[in-house]
Amino acid sequence: MGTENNITPDFTWDTIDTVLLDMDGTLLDKHFDDYFWEQYVPEHYSLMHNLSIEEAKAELLERYKEVESTLDWTDLNYWSRQLGLDIPELKIRINHLIDVHPYVPDFLHFCRNNEKKVYLVTNAHSKTLAIKLEKTDIGHLFDRIICAEEVGMAKEDVRFWEGLQNLIGFEKKRTLLADDTEKVLMSAEKYGMGLLIFVARSSSRKPVQYSQKYPSIEYFKELIP
Repeated sequence: MGTENNITPDFTWDTIDTVLLDMDGTLLDKHFDDYFWEQYVPEHYSLMHNLSIEEAKAELLERYKEVESTLDWTDLNYWSRQLGLDIPELKIRINHLIDVHPYVPDFLHFCRNNEKKVYLVTNAHSKTLAIKLEKTDIGHLFDRIICAEEVGMAKEDVRFWEGLQNLIGFEKKRTLLADDTEKVLMSAEKYGMGLLIFVARSSSRKPVQYSQKYPSIEYFKELIP
């Protein structure tokens, strides 16, 4: 991915009935998650195990990679057990960093006003979801909220989309999915999802990275006519 040759979304809203939206990095600023897992957790882990912060970071990043793209990666109970830390409590301590990306409420209202079915579809654990929805107050703007644990597998697995379709029912060719993870868009593409949008500005603290494979946006205002 790079910042050149961005593919712009090209569609009309009368071809879309259903909108599926990821949470972290898509609707919410991923700075919270990056800081939490890459800095805040290693700091606490280093104190517990008498390591330098750099040593703790190196160890934890390896452990994160081992379960990437699985339900364990986002399972707060799993990490609490693995690391001996109260992960939900640590998240609550820095919940002031949780923030909604600009123009997200406008986009959600646009979808609802135009009678689109709108679903939040996230790999995030239900405990994480509860913390973030309490802080952001956008939960009421969705027809339904689905965590991957409810489906039984992560969104990177193509079988997730079949499970989701069984849960909520949608015509995949008339469905828009926006996500900041290309692996997720690739699994949805394999399933035959109609319109895939990559969110290139997942974190307010990191450079924009456009996808070279999927139409990309920085902000959701780009999808509002």
